[in-house]
Amino acid sequence: MKKQRPYPIAIVTPKAERSIASGHPWIYDTEVTFAQGSTAQNGALVDVVSGKGRYLGTGLLSEQSKIRIRLISRNANDTFDKTFWKRRIQYAWEYRKTVMAPEDLSCCRVIFGEADTFPGLTVDRFGGILVTQTLSLGIEQRKGILFPLLYEVLTEDGQHIDGIYERNDVSIRAHEGLEQNKGFYPLEGVLNPISTQTNIVENGIKYQVDFENGQKTGFFLDQKTNRRAVARLAKGRNVLDCFTHTGSFALNAASGGAKHVCAVDVSQEAVDMARSNAQLNGLQDRMDFVCANVFDLLPQLLEAGEKSYDFIILDPPAFTKSRKTVQSALRGYKEINYRAMKLLARGGYLATCSCSHFVMEDAFQKMLHHAAADAGVQLRQIEARQQAPDHPILWNVPETNYLKFYLFQVV
Repeated sequence: MKKQRPYPIAIVTPKAERSIASGHPWIYDTEVTFAQGSTAQNGALVDVVSGKGRYLGTGLLSEQSKIRIRLISRNANDTFDKTFWKRRIQYAWEYRKTVMAPEDLSCCRVIFGEADTFPGLTVDRFGGILVTQTLSLGIEQRKGILFPLLYEVLTEDGQHIDGIYERNDVSIRAHEGLEQNKGFYPLEGVLNPISTQTNIVENGIKYQVDFENGQKTGFFLDQKTNRRAVARLAKGRNVLDCFTHTGSFALNAASGGAKHVCAVDVSQEAVDMARSNAQLNGLQDRMDFVCANVFDLLPQLLEAGEKSYDFIILDPPAFTKSRKTVQSALRGYKEINYRAMKLLARGGYLATCSCSHFVMEDAFQKMLHHAAADAGVQLRQIEARQQAPDHPILWNVPETNYLKFYLFQVV
C-alpha cells in the first residue's frame, strides 16, 4: 500500500484475507495484528492490509468484540465524511424505492446492517417513526452523523418523519462494551411524539405498533410478502395460526377470506394485541384468540381428534441463537411440524418457517422430510420463500440470509 493514509494499519491472516476476498466484511480477533507503531482507538477507522501490505479495505474497530473489525469500504479512495454516509443512506433508500411498491415504503426496513454496509445497524420505519437498533461500537459512535442524515435523506424525498426512537435494550450490546438503553434520539428542530405507539398499514391491514415495548423494534416486517402468500391460500378455510404474536398472519388469512381463524400465542399481552388489531380491522367476528403454549396445544388437539383445520401456520420465534443449540432447535421444529401435519386432513395446507440463520436451509428441509415421514404424509411444495426484499440478502454474507418459509399441501 503505497499511498500514505491517516488510519492505523491492521494486518490480517491469510484466512481473513480469503474471507475478505470472498466478500465477507467481518475480521475476527484471532485474525488481526496491528502494524508496529500503529495505535487505534476503540471504534476508530482502521485500514486492513494483507501480510504483504496490500490494501483490503477500511473498517470499524471493536476491541471488546470477537468480531474485531467490520469493513465498511473496500475502496482506498473513499473519504468517510458526511457526504460518504449520506450517499450510503441514499443508496439504501433508493434500493427500497426500487424493489418495493410505493404503498409499502411507509412500513419497511430502511437499513439492514451489513446488507446495506452499515454493520450492526437496523432501521425500521413505522409510518412517521424510524426505530433504530445499534449493535456495533463504531456505528454507535457515529450516531451523531448518521441519524440526522437519515432524517435528512427521507424528508428531502418527501417522506414525513416525526422522530427517531432507539431500541437498544438488547443484551448483545454487551459484546461491544455498550450499555442498554431506549428512548427518542434528539433531532434538532424536531419535537418528538409523546406516545410510543403508532398505527401502520401493511398489506392493507391496520396494526397498532408499540415501538417502545414490542419485540425487536416493535413489529416483524420481514414476513410482509409471505403474509400475502398466506392470504391467497386462506380463502374459505379454517385456519390455525400458531405463535401469532400481534396476529399478522392470522389477520392476513382472515382478510384473505378465511372461513375462521384461531390465533394462538403463549403471551397474553400478544394475544390481547392481536385481538385489538382484529377489532381495528373489523375482522373479530371470524377470529378467536387463545393464550396457550403451542407445544402443549397441538398434542391436546390431536388427542381430542380435532380435524377441523385445513390450514395451519407455524411462525415460531428463533429456537436458537447460536450454533451450539441447533440440534435442540431442530427437535423443536420437528415437534411442531409433525403435530401440525398429523392434525391436517389430506389436502390441507401448511405454512412453516424458521427465522434463525443458524438453522441452515438444508437442515430445515431435512427436518421437514423426517417430520412428514413420521406423520405418514407427503408434502407437495407450493412455494419456497424468504424474507421480504427490504431485508436484502448478500450471497457472500450468509448471516443476512436467515428466513426460510415454505408453503405445502399435505397429500
